[in-house]
Amino acid sequence: MTVSSGLRIRLNRTAGSSLTEQISETIRAAVLDGRLEPGARLPSWRDLAAQLGVARGTVRAAYERLADELLIVASGSAGTHVTGDPPREAPAAIEIPLHLRDRAARYPVAALPFQMGVPAHDGFPIQPWTRALVRAARAGHVAPPYYPDPCGIVELRAQIAAYLALARGIRCAPEQIIITRGYRDGLNLAIRALAVEGRQAWMENPGYPITRSGLQLAGLAPIDVPVDEQGLCVARGIALAPAAAIAVVTAGQQAPLGVTLSSDRRHALVRWAKRSGAWIIEDDYLSELQLDGRAAPALMATEPASRVIYAGTFSKTIGPALGVGFVVAPPELAARFVEVAERLAPAPGAVVQLALAEFLRDGHYLRHLRRMKRLYAARRDALVARLAGMPGVAVAGLAVMLALPPGSDDTAIARRARTQGLAPGALSVWYASETERRPALMLGVTNLVEPALRRICDRLVQLVAEAR
Repeated sequence: MTVSSGLRIRLNRTAGSSLTEQISETIRAAVLDGRLEPGARLPSWRDLAAQLGVARGTVRAAYERLADELLIVASGSAGTHVTGDPPREAPAAIEIPLHLRDRAARYPVAALPFQMGVPAHDGFPIQPWTRALVRAARAGHVAPPYYPDPCGIVELRAQIAAYLALARGIRCAPEQIIITRGYRDGLNLAIRALAVEGRQAWMENPGYPITRSGLQLAGLAPIDVPVDEQGLCVARGIALAPAAAIAVVTAGQQAPLGVTLSSDRRHALVRWAKRSGAWIIEDDYLSELQLDGRAAPALMATEPASRVIYAGTFSKTIGPALGVGFVVAPPELAARFVEVAERLAPAPGAVVQLALAEFLRDGHYLRHLRRMKRLYAARRDALVARLAGMPGVAVAGLAVMLALPPGSDDTAIARRARTQGLAPGALSVWYASETERRPALMLGVTNLVEPALRRICDRLVQLVAEAR
C-alpha cells in the first residue's frame, strides 16, 4: 500500500516480526536510502492505521520508535515529518572480535570432571544454606531504604574475624576487614589502596595467570620469581627486583604446585618487605583445604606486626557464583582501604552477606569444611590409584598433576579434552615464558564421582596416548 511518495508498506501477518517492527523498518529504510527526503510529511498515525488496517497503537508505537532514533519528528498540528538532516546510510555492522563471541564457551553452566577451582556441588549442605538465604532475603526486604556499609555488613565482618582467629591463627578486628566480590576484587582494592601503579611486583612463577595479567592491567610490572619445593625463592626475588613495591604470594598452598612456603622463606620474605618498605599480598589459596595434616598458619598469623595484607575468598569452599571474598588490612592501612572501598570497590549485596554471616555463626561452614576435606581426600586417592600405571603422577593441593613428555602441547590436549566433556588444566599457561614451561595436565579432584571415575580416566589416558 502506498502511503507517501516513494514509500510503500507491505505487511506480512505471518512473519516472525511484529507489525510495529515491519512498519518502523520500512519507514527507516526509506529515510536512510533517500526515498523519504528531509522534511517529507508522513501520514498521521491514525490515518496510516486506517490505510494499513491495523490498530492505531501499532502505528503509534512504530512512530515513537523512529522518533527515539531521531529519524522523524512530531510537530503537533503541523504533522509528523522526516527530520531535517537524517543519516543517509545505515550504521555499519558492529564487528565483535572472535575471542569475545566465544567467551560463553569458557564458562560452562555445570562443573566438568577434572575442572579446577570449583567445589563439589554434590557435597554442599544445600538445606541450611537455603534457609539462611531465605531468612536473609526477608530481612533485606524490610531493611531501611539506605545504602549498606560499602565495606560489608558488621555481622559478616565479625564472623570472618572469629573464623580467621580459629582456623587461620589471624588476630584481627572487624574494622580491618573489607568484604569484596572475590579474590580479584581484593587484589584490585589492595593495589589501589597502596597506590603502587607503575612499580614492580613479585609474582610467583609458575603462578596464577589472572594475577599476572591483573598486575599488568593495573599498571605494575610483574617480576617472575621462581618457586621450588620450599615455595617462593625469596633470594632470587631480591636479586631480580630488590625495590619491588609488592609481592603476591600463595604461602599456604602454592598455586599451582601445592607446596607450602617454608619457615625460613617466610621470615626472609617479611624481612625484605620491612627493609625495603614493600607490602606482601597473601593470597590464602586453598589453605583451609589442606588435605594432609594440619594447614600451615597464615603468613599474617606468623608475622602479626608485619607488612602483610591478607586476601581470602569463599569461591573454593562454597562456590564461585557466591561472589564474596574479603581483605584483612594491617591496622595502619585500614582507614585507607576503607576509603578506597567506599568510593571504588563497594561490597556485594547485603542479602548474600547476611546469609553467609548466619552460615558462619551457626557452625555450618566449619562442618562443611571438615566434610569436604574427607571427601576430597578420598576422591584424590581414588584418582591417584586409577592413574597408578602412568608416569609423572604427583599430588598438588586439590589437583593431581600428570606430567607429560618434554615438547608435549598440554594446551592442545586440554582443548581436545573439552570436546569430550573433560576439563583438565594445562600447567604450561601458569609459567611466564615458553622457555620455562613444563607440560603437564592439572586434574582437579573435587568433582570426581566414583561411578564415573574409571570411564573418564580411561578417556583421559587415551587422549594423552593419542597426543604422544
